[in-house]
Amino acid sequence: MRGKDITLALPTLTPEQRAEALAKAAEARKARSELLASIKAGKETIESVLKQAKENKTIGKTKVTQLLKAVPGLGAVKVAALLEQAGIDPDRRAAGLGERQREALIDALK
Repeated sequence: MRGKDITLALPTLTPEQRAEALAKAAEARKARSELLASIKAGKETIESVLKQAKENKTIGKTKVTQLLKAVPGLGAVKVAALLEQAGIDPDRRAAGLGERQREALIDALK
């Protein structure tokens, strides 16, 4: 097997399956956009959002970096510092946070 490049073919989708997948993706983007807007507007707190991450698919699949950048007053530099302080990878998604990481992040924001 050494030296051989193995590629897996993607499944071929019917036009209906493709349209369904595109609609589902658009719906997910819209839900994520609304979530980030509600954080930005102050309707949702990061604490409440992170606590829902395991049950809510939209929140769970959103990167923690995106969620934090939606908080008024937090930019890329502050978010990067917060994540480093809490020991969280910048590419981590909300559902992938451990209990300690979530608590460290919430405490850091207080």
